[in-house]
Amino acid sequence: MQLLPKTATEPQPTANQTLTLDVGGMKCAGCVKAVEKQLTQHPGVISACVNLVTEVAAIECEAGTDPQAIAEKLTKSGFPSQPHSLQSETDLQAKAARKQAEERQQLQQLAIAIILIVLSVIGHLSRNAYPLTNIWFHGGLATLALLFPGRAIVVDGWQGLRHNSPNMNTLVGLGAVSAYLASAVALVFPQLGWECFFDEPVMLLGFILLGRTLEQRARTQAATELRALLELQPKKARLIVEGDSPNSNQVMEIPADRVKVGVLLQVRPGEKIPVDGEVMAGETTVDESMLTGESIPIAKQPGDRVAAGTVNQSGAIAIRATRTGKETTLAQIVALVEEAQTRKAPVQQLADTVAGYFAYGVMAIALFTFSFWYFIGIPLWPEVLTHHSTWMLHDLGTMAHSAHPTQPLLLSLKLAIAVLVIACPCALGLATPTAILVGTGLGAQQGILIKGGDVLEKVHQVQTLVFDKTGTLTTGQPTITDCLSIEGIEPQTLLQFAAAVEQGTNHPLANAIIQAAQDLEIPAAEAFQTQAGSGVSALVSGQLTRLGTADWLTQHQILIPEPWSTQAQTLEAEGKTVVYIAIADQFGGIIAIADRVREEAKTTVQQLQQLGLDVVMLTGDRPTTANAIAQQLGISRIFAEVKPDGKAEIVQSLQSQGHSVAMVGDGINDAPALSVADVGIALQTGTEIAMETAEMVLMRDRLTDVVAAIRLGRATFNKIQHNLFWAFAYNLLGIPIAAGLLLPLYGIILAPSSAGALMAFSSISVVTNSLLLRRVPISSADPGKLN
Repeated sequence: MQLLPKTATEPQPTANQTLTLDVGGMKCAGCVKAVEKQLTQHPGVISACVNLVTEVAAIECEAGTDPQAIAEKLTKSGFPSQPHSLQSETDLQAKAARKQAEERQQLQQLAIAIILIVLSVIGHLSRNAYPLTNIWFHGGLATLALLFPGRAIVVDGWQGLRHNSPNMNTLVGLGAVSAYLASAVALVFPQLGWECFFDEPVMLLGFILLGRTLEQRARTQAATELRALLELQPKKARLIVEGDSPNSNQVMEIPADRVKVGVLLQVRPGEKIPVDGEVMAGETTVDESMLTGESIPIAKQPGDRVAAGTVNQSGAIAIRATRTGKETTLAQIVALVEEAQTRKAPVQQLADTVAGYFAYGVMAIALFTFSFWYFIGIPLWPEVLTHHSTWMLHDLGTMAHSAHPTQPLLLSLKLAIAVLVIACPCALGLATPTAILVGTGLGAQQGILIKGGDVLEKVHQVQTLVFDKTGTLTTGQPTITDCLSIEGIEPQTLLQFAAAVEQGTNHPLANAIIQAAQDLEIPAAEAFQTQAGSGVSALVSGQLTRLGTADWLTQHQILIPEPWSTQAQTLEAEGKTVVYIAIADQFGGIIAIADRVREEAKTTVQQLQQLGLDVVMLTGDRPTTANAIAQQLGISRIFAEVKPDGKAEIVQSLQSQGHSVAMVGDGINDAPALSVADVGIALQTGTEIAMETAEMVLMRDRLTDVVAAIRLGRATFNKIQHNLFWAFAYNLLGIPIAAGLLLPLYGIILAPSSAGALMAFSSISVVTNSLLLRRVPISSADPGKLN
């Protein structure tokens, strides 16, 4: 179906826009769900996706929606927010300073908590070290723990509850305050005979803060690759202020983000190129490994293009800025990686759904736990009041047997507090984004740009990989191998006419013909006409000349002599593409063109097949030519003589057979197929529309990176599955144990402080498991892995 431009009378649909916000104050998946809920309720917002790890919200909304208004609304709800943009050096420094201040404050709180824990442990282990053994002293320690290191947790938890969006801090705060208040009542009214457990708030808050500090360090480590990309952005540029003569030019240093398109810049040896530009003067070599992955420097001279972030090595050059700010190649890569880390994998939807109701569910379970044991459990098993042991971390992992009878109210309360504290929505929230953060960052580091976490999940599901031939499996730079003309026409004349017609096209085969005729005098041509996938025609020196397939010439009643058909078949059997030529409605001869197979193509195909993928080749060439290439590569399934608009149909037909299909291509005519495929993979050397349509872009133009991309997708999704499994399993096992599952069977309960330590450990384990993704071999040098 052809898409026609809209007429002026047709109503124009309202365009949507995508906004991004930096969102702070999120502690767990419950916070993420609360932020997404508030965003979608804002007028004009269509959908929202929030990433807990990167603290970025991607919002699809109607055109004209004010991002500042959305940010202010979130800020009032307890989530400090601001519009996200490409930041200047000053902004980055300010953000880094805020982060350092937050880290210092967190470390100070942790230090205070550790001191309180040490004093509490000494007080419990000592027998005569007064006043450390005095219960009032422990009450003071618990009070200090709530007022200083625990204050932010309690306040944030209360605000979440007040705004109808309870989070992990709500659960921890409820547990700590409940333990404190129960102990305070026992301290003030000793006649009640209650047990004081002031050590629980101290231990609980200390372990929570320790876990968060370790978790934050792990998160920071997970974002290493993205920070490395950000650090590649040059901070300064040398602006050439042109004078009346070249000798009067002046050079002044300015921030790179103030460079305008069209200005001249000086780049000295050893300096990073500040913007994308064109070399105007000087010669040098440039290290482009950050873009291409190739360590060999590239020679540059006037007229050549250079990219921001690459390093000028050997000579001073002057460049004219062509793309600055957000438009540079490096900035687009950074933006692409940030966007990818924001987009969620569909598998996360279950975790998000659970997280949205998690805090409410846990509070309900805690209430049920208290009610069950107080009204039913303890009356059924009264012996548990005097014969139970407690898992307590400050006893160095030993089982601390209760020294005196426990009141039903306190035992029930301890169990309810343990339920509140052990539940961990944070692990659910971190399971997917941390793996995606590491996976997309690792991909960017290796020249594989992935446009979203959902892409990584789809890569995991791919069963069939479809390759376009020309420019993908082959170099895309075909050359003429044979030029054969009929009697009466010189081969040179045939080539001249063919080059004249092909000047009106921009096809790789046309470029080969024009390149071969560059030393000849090419006659003028007019009235160009093209039929995609079949042939081209033009008037050359007054004679209608046609170039194309045999079928196309036959359609125009041009007879191809039998010997020539046989000769063409022989050439095609050798893997060459044959172009038939007719001049003045008479057959004139054939030109054979061969496109070299990429050196790494055969290895790539073999490794993909070892991974269990069905490799398919698409080409517009005749079957004989396609078979010759396929035999070289070991591909058994091919589709030949496929018109440009037929590639998408082939992909759809494979999908209709139940296959999940990835398409690898590089040209404009590959864009529809890349779009309909489950995963579109484009080579960086391809057209912009192909790279825009594809969901993965291979920046190094190495076919073996297709293998690395598949392995990376599989490895990342495996980590996501492992993380989600352990996050769900932890809560499914931990909550029942904390609720007293082992009490009637083995006489064991879990201390709230131990529950807090386990909760902190669960979040750390998820992030750490994601970091292990860096150790997984995804390089094409490791065939057969991750299959």
